[in-house]
Amino acid sequence: MDQNLTTVQDDIHYRFKQVKLLELALAHSSWANEQGRPELSNERLEFLGDAVLELCVSEEAYRRFPDSAEGLLTKLRSRLVKTSTLAGVARGLGLDRRMLLGRGEETQGGRDRDSLLADALEALFGAVFMDGGFEAAQTLVLRLLDPLWPESPALPGGKDCKSRLQELTQETHRERPVYTLVDSSGPEHHKTFEVEVLLPGGQRFRATGPSLKKAEQAAAQSAINALTQRAPKP
Repeated sequence: MDQNLTTVQDDIHYRFKQVKLLELALAHSSWANEQGRPELSNERLEFLGDAVLELCVSEEAYRRFPDSAEGLLTKLRSRLVKTSTLAGVARGLGLDRRMLLGRGEETQGGRDRDSLLADALEALFGAVFMDGGFEAAQTLVLRLLDPLWPESPALPGGKDCKSRLQELTQETHRERPVYTLVDSSGPEHHKTFEVEVLLPGGQRFRATGPSLKKAEQAAAQSAINALTQRAPKP
C-alpha cells in the first residue's frame, strides 16, 4: 500500500476496507482530468461528505447546548464548517502534502489553497461514510473537530490549536510543547513553511502552511489529533 495512504489512515485512526475510496478522496479534479478520467476526482465524495459533516455537527451542537435557540446553533455550525476552519484541520492531518493535484494546480499553489483542502477533508468524511457507515464517519468528524468547539455557542469559537495543545501537555507533563521552524521554501510572495512541534513526552509532529503561524497551528492540530480520541457513542 502507498505510504501516504497508510499514514493518513494512521492519523485518522481508521482502516479502510476499500482503500480505493481513500485514494479517490485525495484526488483533485485537476489530477483526474490530466489522467483523462474526470470520474476519478473527489468531487462526488466531497458532495457526500459535506452532508455528513453538517449532520454530525448539527446533532452534536443540539446535544451540547440543549438550551440554545436555533439561530445560535446555526451560527455555531457555520463557524465550525467554514472553509478556513476545515482547511486548518486538513493541514493538521497533512492532507496538503497528500492530495493528488494536476501540474497546473500544483504550480499555482493549490496545496495551500483553503478551498481545496476543505474539499479534500469533506471528501475524506464521505469516503469513511461509504466505507464504514455513518457511525464511523461521525466518530471521525467529532474527534477532529472536538478541540474547536466553544464553551458556549455565543462565543466566537473554541481555543486555537496551540492553546489547546498547551493545555493537554500541561495536564500530562506540566510542560509546554516546543515549536521549531524546520524549513521554508518558495518565492517571498508565496512561501511555504514547515514546522515541527516537540511534545514533552518526546513525540514530534510536522506540518506545513502558507505562514509560520498557520504551520504552527497545523502542527498543533496534528498533535491534538494523535493525543485525543473521542470514544464512540454507545
